[in-house]
Amino acid sequence: MTERTLILVKPDGVERGLTGEILRRVEAKGYRIAELKQLNASTEQLAAHYAEHEGKPFYQPLMDFMLSGPVVAAVIEGDRVIEGFRSLAGTTDPTTAAPGTIRGDLGRDWGEKVQKNLVHGSDSVESAEREIGIWFA
Repeated sequence: MTERTLILVKPDGVERGLTGEILRRVEAKGYRIAELKQLNASTEQLAAHYAEHEGKPFYQPLMDFMLSGPVVAAVIEGDRVIEGFRSLAGTTDPTTAAPGTIRGDLGRDWGEKVQKNLVHGSDSVESAEREIGIWFA
């Protein structure tokens, strides 16, 4: 079954020049890039995207980080792409992410700043639909 998901290359990935390598890995896995753009996220986009985290201790640092530089947003299509991209990305903590994953190979340990983990990927079909609507209205 073909799915669609949103991936974001976060400001740390864009700043470090890793967008091409991340997208190369997505395509090498057999997924198709359906839409792609680089932008500076707005506070409104990020508030909608991270609405479920509002009020949590990491919310404001995450918002500040995501506003700190450009992001690359992509809609990716493929069979089981949501599950597949999350596996390809690796666990959220780059220090413990498995070798061979985006975060395991390219991520850095920023101490408490786990939000600096290069990429975001939707976690469900429902989240993907909602998030694609935010970034590709």
